[in-house]
Amino acid sequence: MRAFFRRLNRFMLWIWRFGGGTWVNAWPAVGGRIMVITHTGRRSRLRRRTPVNYAQSEDGVFCISGFGARGDWYLNLRADPRVEVELPREHWAGVAQDVSDAPDRTVRLRQVLIASGFAAYAAGINPRRITQAELERLADQYRLIRIRRTGS
Repeated sequence: MRAFFRRLNRFMLWIWRFGGGTWVNAWPAVGGRIMVITHTGRRSRLRRRTPVNYAQSEDGVFCISGFGARGDWYLNLRADPRVEVELPREHWAGVAQDVSDAPDRTVRLRQVLIASGFAAYAAGINPRRITQAELERLADQYRLIRIRRTGS
């Protein structure tokens, strides 16, 4: 599964590079809502770009690390939380924060899973039908990240 998403991510970045961010997000029920996060590599210090599913709220943009605390981009955010966010029609600077222990974590997790389109289903999750107990178990495995805007 990890190898599949690695290849898919490369494809998504290629589409974004050629201005296809709006096109990728045209049918979110299937393809999901995708944004690209630019972050700094914790070892290399090179700028890295990662496409992730997201859900927006008045409190920021939320995304999840589906591979938990061992995902490279998640570890990079922990080392340096300053990021750039590329949404389909916006680009801004922000700061990322792990909010996996927040009281509303399961609500936010469900929102991101619903916004992920086929990706949740590919992982064996029906985000609209998952029980609260199952969602709590997932919340313990995944990392929930909130990104707040700091500039344009």
